[in-house]
Amino acid sequence: MKKWFYNIITSGFEFNEFTIDLKYRYYMINIIILLEIVGLTYDVVSNITMGSKNLIILESLVIFINILIIFILRTNRKIFEYIVFIIIGKFTFLYLYFIYFSEPETMQHAWLFTYPIILLLLQDSKKRFLWMVFLITMLIIAPLQSIIEVKYSFYQATYISFVLMLTHTVIYFYQLKIDNARDKILEQQTMLLNFNNKLENQVLEKTAELIELNESLENIVQDKIDELIKKDKLINVQSKQAIMGEMISMIAHQWRQPLSTITLQIANWQLKRLIGEEIRNSELDDTLSNINDSVIYLSDTIDDFKTYFHPGKNISDIEIHELLQKAVNFTLPRIQEMKINITISKKSDINIKTYSNELIQVILNILNNSIDAHYERKVENSTINLIIKEKENNILIYIIDNAGGIKSEYLPNIFEPYFSTKGKNGTGLGLYMSQMIVEKQFNGEINVSTSGNTSTFIINISKNISKNEFFKK
Repeated sequence: MKKWFYNIITSGFEFNEFTIDLKYRYYMINIIILLEIVGLTYDVVSNITMGSKNLIILESLVIFINILIIFILRTNRKIFEYIVFIIIGKFTFLYLYFIYFSEPETMQHAWLFTYPIILLLLQDSKKRFLWMVFLITMLIIAPLQSIIEVKYSFYQATYISFVLMLTHTVIYFYQLKIDNARDKILEQQTMLLNFNNKLENQVLEKTAELIELNESLENIVQDKIDELIKKDKLINVQSKQAIMGEMISMIAHQWRQPLSTITLQIANWQLKRLIGEEIRNSELDDTLSNINDSVIYLSDTIDDFKTYFHPGKNISDIEIHELLQKAVNFTLPRIQEMKINITISKKSDINIKTYSNELIQVILNILNNSIDAHYERKVENSTINLIIKEKENNILIYIIDNAGGIKSEYLPNIFEPYFSTKGKNGTGLGLYMSQMIVEKQFNGEINVSTSGNTSTFIINISKNISKNEFFKK
């Protein structure tokens, strides 16, 4: 019902905020027509009931015209002003008809006082004034002319004209107030619209700036990532070079004694031949056997180092204590030279699946740091203990030494790249790379604690590691 009525009073048209005044004029003209149809229908029924047939034909004609206007309004907006002119003209001549042809006792002239309201709602100020002047002029002339016999006296005509003028004046100033309020509203709407447009432009500008800034930040972040990747690769290369240098030193220690033994035995033969001493076959066999054992030892040493430096990252199934012993074997020459007592505590076999070379590299880094600390501080009764503990699916490798401990101020930075307590003798990469290997390749963690003269490194990794994306890169 509500939608149907709204469709009637808007003549079926859609309006926006810029045509709101026209929308309300459509409201008023349709409502006025509907009310007039109701009022005239009431008059027709009343006249029929009272037996007065003077205005029945006229009022019925007006009702028909009003219904026709309702349908015409729905055809085209451009004819709206013409319809307004027709309706006001119709009201004007209808009201004059009441004065010129009706009896004062019928009170038909009462409809005249709706005229200012109709003008207010449908016409602008200039046209409204002209229509009102025309109507009042015709009212005052009505009792004075002699062509048509008018039942209203000059007093009655002027009285009605005065009331119309008064009503029109009141309505005019009321309309003026409404127009001022409407102008202010429209002004505020325009300001708001301009502000919204300005705000939209600012939002678009800021959005464009943010997009540009994001793109710039993405480029900066990508550059930094590339820089960090290059830095990590460089650190990795430097670390491997440093470890390789240490390994070469270890190889030199490993080979010194067997080569000295071989050289001494060969020199002994040469001396005996020079002095003409006879070399017995049994002695020759023993010497050759010793030389053969030394060569096998040197070959095994080469195999161990070659395996360690193998570039592949293959998972090995190995007993953890055996792996620790391989790491210790690399350091044996230094340990024996410095008379460090190193032990690997073992209660039972613990088999693990892991990246053996990488884990050996981590343990070697820590062992070499411990050996260096023993050497620098000239520690008596030097010891290094390696202890394995199982914790659910993980293993914990404890490397404990009595080389004097680590200063508390060094602990927060000990795993940072290029941080070293050895001065010019240290690269500062060993522990950094050890942490990177444990965290990224083993998805584990490495921690350090110190108490008195004792330092403890704890490596926590899974017993069964599986290949991950890191190693596919």
